[in-house]
Formats: sequence, C-alpha cells, structure tokens
Amino acid sequence: MDSSPGLKARRARFVLAGGAVAVAALLVAGGFTAATLMNGNDAKGQPQPSTSPAVGSPVLPSSPSATGPMTPDKGSKIPLSQPTGQRDGVFIGFPPTQVGGISAVVSFWEEYAWLDDEKARQQLSAVASKDSPAFVDRRISEIRKMREAIGLAPSGGIPADISFTTAVHAARAKTLKAPGLPVGHAMQVWLSYDRFATGPKNGRDENPLRGETQAFVVKLEDGVWKFTDQYEALGDFPVAYEPASPYAWRDGWAQVRHAH
Repeated sequence: MDSSPGLKARRARFVLAGGAVAVAALLVAGGFTAATLMNGNDAKGQPQPSTSPAVGSPVLPSSPSATGPMTPDKGSKIPLSQPTGQRDGVFIGFPPTQVGGISAVVSFWEEYAWLDDEKARQQLSAVASKDSPAFVDRRISEIRKMREAIGLAPSGGIPADISFTTAVHAARAKTLKAPGLPVGHAMQVWLSYDRFATGPKNGRDENPLRGETQAFVVKLEDGVWKFTDQYEALGDFPVAYEPASPYAWRDGWAQVRHAH
C-alpha cells in the first residue's frame, strides 16, 4: 500500500542477505538499510498527478505569518481525535467527522503490521468496508510478496527482537463525490510518514524511510470510518509534501498533532 489512490506501489529499502537471521544480524551490525520491496499495485489506470488545490481539504485557520507565504510548518495543525477503544490490533471509535476520518487513517497506518500477514489480516478485517470484499486479500498478498522479496517465509511474523515504528507527520484529505453517498461520507487521505527499525540490543536503522507517502480511501459506514477500494479512481495525486513548501499548504497538506 503506498503513494496512490489505489494504495499502490512504492519501494522501501532493505539490504538483506535473506531470512530472519540475516535481518537480525544486519541490525546488530548497525547496517539496516535497504533493498526494494513492492508495497502495492501498479499505477495503471490511476489518476494523474494534480497541482490544483484539493477539493474538500480540511478547512484549517491560517496562522498569521510575517515572514512570507503560509506553509505546513507555519500553519495550523490537524488535532487528531482520540479513539474510544481497540479491537484486533487497531484503535476504533473515531468521530464521524473529517478530522475523525483522518485520525482513523493515521492511527491505522502507525499501528499496521505491514510485514506480518497474520496480524495484518486481523487489522484489515477490523477496518474494511462491507463493500470491499477483496480489500483484505489484496493487501495480504502484497505483504507475502514483500516477505519473499527479503528472504522470509511467505507467511508469518517477524523476529521478536526486531520492531518497526511508523510516524505520520502530515496529511492531506479530499472529499470524494462518491455515487450514492452523502457529501462528506467518503474521502481520500494522503499521509506523509517516516518508518524506521530497531533491532537486537537497540540496533538502529541507519537508513530509515523518510518522507514516504501513502493514500487511503475511507467512507462512513453505520457512523464508523471504514477503508474501501470502491472509490479510488475518484482520488488524485497531491503535490509533494515539504514542511516549508507554500505549494504543499495550498494543495491541502497540513501537519498532524497527535493527542497525548
């Protein structure tokens, strides 16, 4: 899942000799860097990049600036909502508002077991819309391809002494005019995030993923934000997110503020 309305392909970096033992050994040596992993679908048939402002982006008050045009690092942050519960490895209970939908997407991506197909299936099943029966299987297939690409068995977990952290820094939301749904009940959410690993004896990732982008489509279903693949073609591509970019701000990118 990555950088397109179709949760499409992006390439992460791992330099692995193969197998879980190699993963651990590489992290111990302080050299967890990278090879290329498929993380979604190809771009065929997807909308083309757009540089126009996002229709339905969060309406956030602009912060006054005496030093030039507004940018994401100067502008108001999106105050992420707190969930009311947890089920199957994901937080649930986000309010049925636009900020609630953004919060649900951010929370899911930060908790997602993107390299563990068994845990990921539980998580995906908990958040998938009823209108997207292939949503879960499609993404589990992606994980298994990734696992094979780095020398792990197609199915299973990751070594217990290795962990990954995903940190979302900014989001861009666009309301989608989905057939049969009220306005505001479906939206595309783009995320900008970093991901890094920690290995045995607190071995650190020397070349973490930074500034990666990922898109999801969510809809309100019985008052709950659910992930769907039904309206992906209605989404678009944003301009690149940069904290100091006025173009990113105009296109709807805003930094997120995690609840504490």
